[in-house]
Amino acid sequence: MTGEQFWWRIRYPAIGDQPAFETANEIRLAVGRPATFSLKATDVIHSFWIPALGGKMDMIPGRTNYLTLMPTRTGSYRAPCAEFCGASHAYMALSVVVMEEDDYNAWRSRLADGQASAADEGGQLLQRHGCVGCHSLRGLPIAGQTAPDLTLIGARLSIGAGSLANTPENIARFIRSPSSVKPGAKMPAFDMLPEDDIDEIARYLGGLK
Repeated sequence: MTGEQFWWRIRYPAIGDQPAFETANEIRLAVGRPATFSLKATDVIHSFWIPALGGKMDMIPGRTNYLTLMPTRTGSYRAPCAEFCGASHAYMALSVVVMEEDDYNAWRSRLADGQASAADEGGQLLQRHGCVGCHSLRGLPIAGQTAPDLTLIGARLSIGAGSLANTPENIARFIRSPSSVKPGAKMPAFDMLPEDDIDEIARYLGGLK
């Protein structure tokens, strides 16, 4: 897991014949199963903290720290960055969802196998307007590496690393003006796009579940 300004890159390792995969800004765990986090940072010091589950651990550029937690009850929890990291420090949070074992395994399989349709109008617009130059989305032919992975983003509890509830309206708002939601965000504003294109992209992403 890697802290970035101002979001969380999360990589689940391969298990058996299931490949490794990447997601962003939301962690899902199986209740009663220990989880070991490999914690890194790419830019400045961040701090990993799930208050309902355990203590804090710093994420330091050039160093890897490890923390093992074991959730004992199901539920959804908020996990804020616990080290001041810049203008949007207060808008950098994780959603943590603790699930029953079978539900967790089904979710993991769905996310690992998740494929977006490149033929869908929304997928075509993501490519046409250059979104896939930074973002990755399994199923589209180009995969950017510098911004959050969008695979099955519609199933997440929030967008913008906990900044907004996950609705098509809020996705469209973030596309138009990311810095109005997260000051200092590296994503540029796309308010020059036709409104119909923004709304279609937001609808498409919100439906990826």
